[in-house]
Amino acid sequence: MAVVQWIRSLVFNVVMYVSMVIYGIVMAPLALLSKDWAVFACRSWCWFIVWAARWMVGLKTEIRGTPPTSEVMIAAKHQSFFDIIVIYGAIPRGKFIMKRELLYTPFVGQYAMRVGCVPVDRGKRGQAIKQLKEDVAKGAADPGQLVIYPQGTRVAPDDYKPYKSGTGILYNQLGQPCVPVATNIGHFWPKRGVTRKPGIAVVEFLEAIEPGLEIPVFMKKLEAEIEGRSAELLRDARMQK
Repeated sequence: MAVVQWIRSLVFNVVMYVSMVIYGIVMAPLALLSKDWAVFACRSWCWFIVWAARWMVGLKTEIRGTPPTSEVMIAAKHQSFFDIIVIYGAIPRGKFIMKRELLYTPFVGQYAMRVGCVPVDRGKRGQAIKQLKEDVAKGAADPGQLVIYPQGTRVAPDDYKPYKSGTGILYNQLGQPCVPVATNIGHFWPKRGVTRKPGIAVVEFLEAIEPGLEIPVFMKKLEAEIEGRSAELLRDARMQK
């Protein structure tokens, strides 16, 4: 069975990246005409991948809580590429704070910039956040839900990396509610490797943290809520048969 699941996962991975190229090429003319079309192209590809994962490898997804539709900051647990796909498909106008290196990834970089993602240099997050604040103040930044990964990278379910202060700085400067997001996706879709496990992966939008907290208080609350709920979801995942 393990070999069969590995083969199914390999085929799914090929479909995922080939479909990315197809979507990228077919939707390019419309995406150039309108950012709305660029957003639709990205979201529809995400919906397709969620659907394909369900029947190709038996990986179902469940969205819990209420995905925000207003202008908020989303601080999410990041365990694999799949949580990016699920979150983006669940919100109407997502834009990510992303590593600048991704700009040079075919299709990913071009569409990311078109939908309003914010590239940052490693070690220069403070400068990027300052620029983002200036853009928002000038009305130059596109409206939507700004997604940031507080740990700055993918973190396997049983690993821990500290939460970076840039999330607190951004929360303080933007003055927007922050919606924490917990997940157990990494149990089914690991950071490395081909195999995608069958089961029900959960992405849960938690109660918003309203603006106005001191940064240390906010960071402590954010980490406690995301890590605590993600640990509960991971226990649930490990009990699935």
